[in-house]
Amino acid sequence: MPSRRELIELTEQEITDYLTSQKTLIIVSNGRDGYPHPMPMWFYREDGGCLYCTTFGKSQKVYNWRRDPKATLLVETGEEYAELKGVMIYANAEIIDDPDVIQETLVNINSGGRALSDEQRMSLREAISTTAQKRVVLKFTPTRYVTWDHAKLEGRY
Repeated sequence: MPSRRELIELTEQEITDYLTSQKTLIIVSNGRDGYPHPMPMWFYREDGGCLYCTTFGKSQKVYNWRRDPKATLLVETGEEYAELKGVMIYANAEIIDDPDVIQETLVNINSGGRALSDEQRMSLREAISTTAQKRVVLKFTPTRYVTWDHAKLEGRY
């Protein structure tokens, strides 16, 4: 008989679908004082499984990840216990300062997963070009997932 933990785990496809449908990711870096440094960020997930955010290059989280690339990421939803669903991701952070990658990441995040025409992509790139100059991309490569979906318990606790 499967454990309660096994009953609520998400499959690989459920993880992909869930992360693709969400907009906000809590990213946690290790602060220099030993305290975790959690921050909510908009993100997108690429087909290969990596997650991407952008932030200002001089932000604390960038300094934290330059010192220690370990990251914990969290996406969770649900208002009632029976609805709680989430994915916690242990990952390695990479900081990318390539202007084209920054602009493309901002376009992907701001398009909200919608397919854009070439004209729409160019228009959005122009709109974000000023802010992109001060930003870097945070690329997170997952190493392990911890997942839960309490709806799978069907009210049995």
